Amino acid sequence: MTKLYIIHENEEWTTHLFKRLDELAIPYEDWLLTSGKVDLTAVPPEGVFYNRMSASSHTRGNRFSPELTSAVLSWLEHHGRTVVNGSRALDLELSKVKQYLELEKYGVRTPKTTAAVGKKEFIEVAESFAGKPFITKHNRAGKGLGVQLFHSVKALQEYVEGGDFEEPVDGVTLIQEYIQSPESYITRCEFVGGEFVYAVRVDTSEGFELCPADACTIEDLFCPAEEQEAPAKFQVRKGFDHPVLEKYKQVLKGNDIQIAGIEFIEDEDGNLYTYDINTNTNYNSEAEANYGTYGMLEVAKYLGGKLNSHYPTILS
Repeated sequence: MTKLYIIHENEEWTTHLFKRLDELAIPYEDWLLTSGKVDLTAVPPEGVFYNRMSASSHTRGNRFSPELTSAVLSWLEHHGRTVVNGSRALDLELSKVKQYLELEKYGVRTPKTTAAVGKKEFIEVAESFAGKPFITKHNRAGKGLGVQLFHSVKALQEYVEGGDFEEPVDGVTLIQEYIQSPESYITRCEFVGGEFVYAVRVDTSEGFELCPADACTIEDLFCPAEEQEAPAKFQVRKGFDHPVLEKYKQVLKGNDIQIAGIEFIEDEDGNLYTYDINTNTNYNSEAEANYGTYGMLEVAKYLGGKLNSHYPTILS
């Protein structure tokens, strides 16, 4: 049977999608790429393929899942298969450097950022901020990996030379200007099929790990578990509208990305700085229940529409 194929490495993050696909009676197959092989002489099955590979896979013991996914996507695309969030989406998922360059290309403001490899280079970059606060983060990240706030070069030096320093999985650390927000929150704009669905306000007062998924592992300290007050931490911004949304759409279209969450922060003057494109987007069910729109349901509907448009007898 022709069906959807869901490419991923984290079963917890696909549970809600599979439930929605089951509700809509859309046929699918689970392609869990924690390991595997790709026969380049074989022909892939007919169907629609949805890539949900995450940049943070290495934190779950799946260090090479993105590389395996890259091989699978190249194979699928070589054979002309319909891929939602294909190779270009994966490229951006795995590199904030590429994200920032694409955002700037379409006129979206990003924080001043320098990519560096080497502890000596980190210090040199930090000195260029001339006493202003700055943050570090991993180039290949997710979940706020490597995000640390510093108010001095000395503090950074003590960190990189100490035992708590987190080495990025790809070796590249970003040193970025710190955007001071008058309130401790960021905004994440969700897109499905390249169209804006809603914006969610995320309270950042407790830290930088901003995963909105309901299924969170114990180390994801700032994800909303059942005992936490998720609606206070994740709230849909009703009626949100801003000119940046059209630019976001252009970024996604220009990079063949259909499903994503894009995050920005506002400074005290109301200027928006965009700092993340997440192509493996997750949603918070309690915040959505208060709003009445469900991201995974929209994703399932979109994927079902894709399947039906290419194979109209499947869902008829």
